[in-house]
Amino acid sequence: MMSKKILILLLAVLSVSSCGIYSFTGTSIQSDVKTITIPYVEYKALRVNPSLSNDLTEALQEKYRKLTSLEQVDVDGDLEVVCEVTGYDVQATAVTAQEVAAQNRLTVTVRVVFTNRKYPEDDLDKSFSAYADYDSNNSLDSVESGLCEEIIEKLVEDIFNATVAQW
Repeated sequence: MMSKKILILLLAVLSVSSCGIYSFTGTSIQSDVKTITIPYVEYKALRVNPSLSNDLTEALQEKYRKLTSLEQVDVDGDLEVVCEVTGYDVQATAVTAQEVAAQNRLTVTVRVVFTNRKYPEDDLDKSFSAYADYDSNNSLDSVESGLCEEIIEKLVEDIFNATVAQW
């Protein structure tokens, strides 16, 4: 009886993994989807960070390269992930008794337009935000690079999950 359940479970796992719809990296990409286009991330936020677009573009391309078997093409991929940075803001998050900011928060907002040319029902137009806090004794300039790395990691994970992992 137990061996029959194990055999059924094994067959189910093999059938799901062999059809190309699900992989153990968590992606759910149809087997006939072969290519992806990830153009350079546009920067449209009022506050300027000159390296953010490039860093975010590279991180996105790397994530899809590592965790999918999709070939990255410059134009007309089966999938396309178009991003633009729409917000880059600093706000106080904790105030001391003297009404001085004790902690600040850097928030980055990215609008993502995901197009699936083979399965348009999977298309997505959504904004994602991520933030990192820092002590107000530090200037933004002194901590910005590390904060942006942390924020980019969160954004890329969220974008990847929403597009090809569909979580």
